[in-house]
Amino acid sequence: MTATSLTPVIEPGYLVNTAWLAENLHRADLRLFDCSATMVVDPVIKQRVQPERAAFDAAHIPGAQFIDIDAQLSDRNHPIHLMLPPPEAFKSAVEALGIRNDSLVVIYSTGTPWWATRVWWMLRVYGFTNAHLLDGGLATWQAEGYPVERGAAAAPARGEFTVAPPLPYVAECADVVQALHAPDVRLINALRPAQYSGEELPRKGRPGHIPGSINVSAASLLDASTGQLLDDTGLRARFAAADIGPERAVIAYCGGGVSASLVVFALMKLGHPNVRLYDASLGEWGSAPELPMQVDV
Repeated sequence: MTATSLTPVIEPGYLVNTAWLAENLHRADLRLFDCSATMVVDPVIKQRVQPERAAFDAAHIPGAQFIDIDAQLSDRNHPIHLMLPPPEAFKSAVEALGIRNDSLVVIYSTGTPWWATRVWWMLRVYGFTNAHLLDGGLATWQAEGYPVERGAAAAPARGEFTVAPPLPYVAECADVVQALHAPDVRLINALRPAQYSGEELPRKGRPGHIPGSINVSAASLLDASTGQLLDDTGLRARFAAADIGPERAVIAYCGGGVSASLVVFALMKLGHPNVRLYDASLGEWGSAPELPMQVDV
């Protein structure tokens, strides 16, 4: 497929395709970010987030800035890893990234898109609705013949960003405990099936899943051949097969609140009226022996 054969598409507040981005790279209000990272096993701390800055320097979309989610967009004072920063810290961080109230933000990541949807979700929590996921990320951009830049990006001019009171897109442990006995709330585990069942041991905490939760892996929401998000018909079918409809509130979780952000993104894109991300996820729940876990193997 060549770049010239694509129709530019934007779904405001959710997705843009590569053709749309290529036609809009010149926009003064565009803020483009690569937030690629890898979760790696560390013999001392069990897991850590490795920002893929070297890969960014080797090839990125022209004009993109790099976001180190762990260092720049997580609460460094919280005992749970990768937690949403408090309002003032978030404001300072996104202003340093050059984001303004009137910016049009496009976010991508290499490998898997949930690092990008994690940033998208954080912006949504604080009231910013003009952020978008680049469908297919850098891999699709390059496969379709668009150019890349190399080297470090120049520091952006500081933005001016207003933080709204946090919107109800965040679930805490108490909300999940209550959901254990609430038939009108559906808990979704976004990990791989082997992680959900307990067959695959976690990097930390206990194996298995929160009792009553169902498995909709983040990867199952993507086209396996392209890495792009399923279209709305495909997404609706995937959630319908898991008995997830608009009549039930949803709390999505995973190991550390990253891959579950893609489930949140997809459901909000479909117009689900009540979906939250359990930010601490199994990093908190799986490490607390008083909280129940279920193993299916």
